[in-house]
Amino acid sequence: MIYLKLFWEFFKTGLFAIGGGMATLPFLYNISDKTGWFTHEQLADMIAISESTPGAIGINMATYSGYLTSGYLGGIIATLGLITPSIIVILIIYAFLNAFKNNKFVNGAFYGLRPASVALITAAGLVVARVTFFAGNFSNGLNLKAAVLAVILLIFTHAIKKTKDLHPVIWIAFSAVVGVMFKY
Repeated sequence: MIYLKLFWEFFKTGLFAIGGGMATLPFLYNISDKTGWFTHEQLADMIAISESTPGAIGINMATYSGYLTSGYLGGIIATLGLITPSIIVILIIYAFLNAFKNNKFVNGAFYGLRPASVALITAAGLVVARVTFFAGNFSNGLNLKAAVLAVILLIFTHAIKKTKDLHPVIWIAFSAVVGVMFKY
């Protein structure tokens, strides 16, 4: 029964969380409050882990949530629940758009969606920056350790010739080590 509940909760999340992984957060908070499968503190850890591991944030968080709730099988089922609505919607859209692929209105709609996508991605980035640099609230003041780490990473990835071409995974690993060392 737990597997059916996991699938259903993450199916609803996948169906209604439009805008990427960060859009799943309100749904995950709701799942946490409603089911008690994980705490808000564990959710903050999920965000950190999902941001620092390869793959889509929403899928990483679904997998981790399912794993916390019911082990490996729970992780698989929560992930399948999250991605199933997208697969269904994509198949429907493909069938529909394939019939109208040369329509000037459809092409115009996609052209207009580009700026909206940029705005949504920017908004998610600003939320992550606020959480990182101000612990979610500007009244908390600037998190100096996070700001210093960001400036150091910016310098090493853009200004120093020997390090700016290093693979991003190296910088993610470096940031994870620094986060553990300084207890973020």
